[in-house]
Amino acid sequence: MSSEVIVIARPPRPTPAEVAAATDRQLPDLIAPDLDVLFCGINPGLYSAATGWHFARPGNRFWPALHHGGFTPHLVDPADQAELLGHRLGITNLAARASARADELSRDELVAGGRLLVGKVRRYRPRWVAVLGVTAYRTAFERRTARIGRQPETLGGARLWVLPNPSGLNAHFTAAGLAAEFAALRAATLEESVRPGRSRDAAS
Repeated sequence: MSSEVIVIARPPRPTPAEVAAATDRQLPDLIAPDLDVLFCGINPGLYSAATGWHFARPGNRFWPALHHGGFTPHLVDPADQAELLGHRLGITNLAARASARADELSRDELVAGGRLLVGKVRRYRPRWVAVLGVTAYRTAFERRTARIGRQPETLGGARLWVLPNPSGLNAHFTAAGLAAEFAALRAATLEESVRPGRSRDAAS
């Protein structure tokens, strides 16, 4: 009896020229109604915009943190991002246009993106929204003293959590520290889901 080894081919990495050409390109949301958590990045990086996958650049720690934080049973490859919908998870961004660095965005872009996010949350009704980046959250929603973790306010009717930016450029958090923050959110979502008689917060 012979055994076959199945090799799954992955799309090739984008070339430097293809990455550079992705400036200002938009990346579609990964979203569906009634998700458990809608993760909200700041904006797509050029590598992600070139591939069409969220958090796709090698070295971005979103996918490992998602797995080690308990949201996915295995490490999901960015190319397989659609798997997240099966786990009732989705991804969007505050600003739609791609850039090399998040700090290239203006304050006005982040504030406008915050308003759009509220409308999106009201339309799709996720239970939780997790914004990935406390500085961007403070700017977009004028919450100057916000800290990482659960927020006292809701967003469009969803419970709200702020996570660290998973970019490899964020030196304030190690991979283990980032995973621990994701795990704290995961624990909160599980605790909330088993409370008897739970009801959705009023829209903010």
